[in-house]
Amino acid sequence: MSAHPLASLTTDLDRLAPRIDINADQIQIIDGPTDFYEVLKAKIRGARRRIYLSTLYIGKSEHELISTVRDALASNSSLHVSILTDALRGTREAPQPSCASLLAPLVRDFPEQVEVRMYHTPNLTGFRKAFTPKRINEGWGLQHMKLYGLDDEVILSGANLSIDYFTNRQDRYHIFSTKSVADYFARIHNAVCSISCLLQYSTQPGGHKLIWPASNNAPDPLMAPDKYIAAATSLLTLLVNAPAAPPVPPKTSTSLYPVLCHPPTLNTELPAIRSLLSASRQIKSYTFTAGYFNPHPLITSHLLSLSSPPLSALGTILTASPYANGFFGSKGISGMLPAAYTRLLTLFLQLGRGKSIQLREWQRGIVGQPGGWTYHAKGLWVTFQPPASAQQKGTDPIGPSVTLIGSSNYTTRSYGLDLEVGAMVVTSDAGLQRKWEREEEMLGKYTKAVTEEELGAKDRKASWRVRVAMWIVKKVGGAL
Repeated sequence: MSAHPLASLTTDLDRLAPRIDINADQIQIIDGPTDFYEVLKAKIRGARRRIYLSTLYIGKSEHELISTVRDALASNSSLHVSILTDALRGTREAPQPSCASLLAPLVRDFPEQVEVRMYHTPNLTGFRKAFTPKRINEGWGLQHMKLYGLDDEVILSGANLSIDYFTNRQDRYHIFSTKSVADYFARIHNAVCSISCLLQYSTQPGGHKLIWPASNNAPDPLMAPDKYIAAATSLLTLLVNAPAAPPVPPKTSTSLYPVLCHPPTLNTELPAIRSLLSASRQIKSYTFTAGYFNPHPLITSHLLSLSSPPLSALGTILTASPYANGFFGSKGISGMLPAAYTRLLTLFLQLGRGKSIQLREWQRGIVGQPGGWTYHAKGLWVTFQPPASAQQKGTDPIGPSVTLIGSSNYTTRSYGLDLEVGAMVVTSDAGLQRKWEREEEMLGKYTKAVTEEELGAKDRKASWRVRVAMWIVKKVGGAL
């Protein structure tokens, strides 16, 4: 890697997270949902040893995907499949068809080859769990990781496994074709499985049951939530903390730093972001994207500081237009969310007055209408100022040298309630920098610049009902 600024960044990140050095050509980027689905199915068919899938949920109607897994298992008795979802989301529709009822027959038919686990938050127990409606119980925390491991490859993404994520919901998808990375995230997946409920087939209504094996590495979170949190923290800390001894300097052009969040005790992603966005980094430009724009206050502060004089880094914010927001047109309180996010964007632009920041909203048709898409991508790309020697020659950076990809939405909710995983990837390789630049451009294709004045127009301005609802959510300890 070049001496500066990447060398100083990797030195600092080495203190925060484990480092996996890889070759730049071991990273491939998938553009959209249809390609993601086809690649996923093809790699499932080709898997010889292992498949591990960590996701919030698998859509209850995803029979084609499950048939693909089933065929792979039937044709290869050496193949082992491990699936991790969230318990609350995965059983929400029960005893009607659900994610759990979709997966249970796999466990029944391939008991030696398949294990399905469902993570249950320790935040929702006792009377709170008993009296909270299923439709909103996810507000107390979820298994939100997205890891799709297939032999010696793993796909990191923000996409879940359901029809919209395979057709008309834009996300990001990076394939890491290297055993070291696939093995590392398999250890994360397996660790979380060992502190999650086990899914079993049942002939009772709903078609499944969840049990807590005595062999798990933590007590049942419903019975002993505090002890569960302590055990889970100890288990995961061993995997995500930086090694005690400083690692040798990178020997390849590209390094990957895994980051993880397991509230309330473990978060390596936010410190990594703060280190990356430090004022000392000589950042030329950045792009920050989130389908639901409500970044943690520390991230907001760093983005605004970077784009303020004297640094004046060129900042671009990509987020969903209300017409590409997954909650657009929803009934009840959730239907207020697009307007609530508009309100948050307005507040951000007010803070960004006089700074080098541009807001761009993504829209491809209108949600719920033919040809309408939603926007679910999240991430960060950072381009550094060129070294002094390059500046003298008038050479501009080829593209971003750093990207962050994973499941997190970078919100207070992400860091306070949900189980998240991702990777900060650093490179000096020109080819990979071009790929990331192309990815930025591809996501920007359906965007347009939006000003504070436009957000304040009558058809965009948040009503008093929305503002009151936002105030109530904040007062009761909730987060968007």
